[in-house]
Amino acid sequence: MRWDFVVAQVVVIAVVAVYARIGPKFVRESAAGPIGTGMLLAMLGLGLVWLLQLPFGLAELWWQRRHDVTLASYQEWIVNGWFGLGAEFLFVCLAILIVVGLAQVIGDWWWLPGGAVFVALAALFAFLLPYLIPGQQPLQRPALQASANSYEQQLGLEDIPIKVQDVGGETTAPNAEAVGLGPTRRVILWSTVLRRSFTLDEQRVVVAHELGHHARKHIFKGVAWYALFAIPGAFLISRITSRRGGMRNPEAVPLGLLALVVLSTLALPLQNVITRHMEAEADWVALTLTHDPQGAEGLFKRFTYAAHADPSPPTWSYILLETHPTGLQRIEMARAWQAREQSTP
Repeated sequence: MRWDFVVAQVVVIAVVAVYARIGPKFVRESAAGPIGTGMLLAMLGLGLVWLLQLPFGLAELWWQRRHDVTLASYQEWIVNGWFGLGAEFLFVCLAILIVVGLAQVIGDWWWLPGGAVFVALAALFAFLLPYLIPGQQPLQRPALQASANSYEQQLGLEDIPIKVQDVGGETTAPNAEAVGLGPTRRVILWSTVLRRSFTLDEQRVVVAHELGHHARKHIFKGVAWYALFAIPGAFLISRITSRRGGMRNPEAVPLGLLALVVLSTLALPLQNVITRHMEAEADWVALTLTHDPQGAEGLFKRFTYAAHADPSPPTWSYILLETHPTGLQRIEMARAWQAREQSTP
């Protein structure tokens, strides 16, 4: 699976590089104006990327089906991917409308207000995400809900709804997430976490971990980190595309797409450092709330087994792919927390 990801990235970058060279030829076939032509070129490039990633995604799905990690059929996966592509098309159209529109007015300085607009959109998406997740139901586990209420009081949090997303027909993998900003904050537990294979103590660790994300304002910080990537990234794209007349010129759109793909790939290691730090911080919060290192260790082992994850992946894979601490790192943290508590009078 690691090499599946690596080869997919190499293929995408190589073909988008070719598209950056031949894409401007399509401008001659368009009479849609600068913004419309830019949208067409961007959507063509995005569709090309989706097609290139399709066989690699199917290989990943085959692996997940082989190990019973997912229950989705190949047809369902392709259909869902097609609808996802439609949503990406809408976002790309909006992005091109903003970038090319601003470039028509203020030229190569579009990156400054454009970057700010993209950060605002990221914050809006984080705010609205809880309403976009399907299949949510209230938590019907009184003991677990009582623990959640206690953790919220200890963290100084207002009441945060705990919801359960039914994923039983889609996957066997356990997961949970903290989503939302301000009044939309909530914790989403996948229904797979509430199965009998997980003890109540382990489920308490999951809830405490997700509440830790809210207590440490990780979602807000994630938007702030996005700003630190998006605004300099927009500046670099404006500099790179200036060789083709800047983003006011539709011919620069394929080159801008290439710059975006390359910059996103180069940013992966740093983004992973940030998310791993946040996840480790949430793990520590969970330990201080539950005072249950054995429950945490059992949870981390069970998560590793259920996902067929490598508890100690190669360094290059850890740097490039891992958004969470490894299974062994999380177990070591639980044991370190226990040793620290035992040594404290």
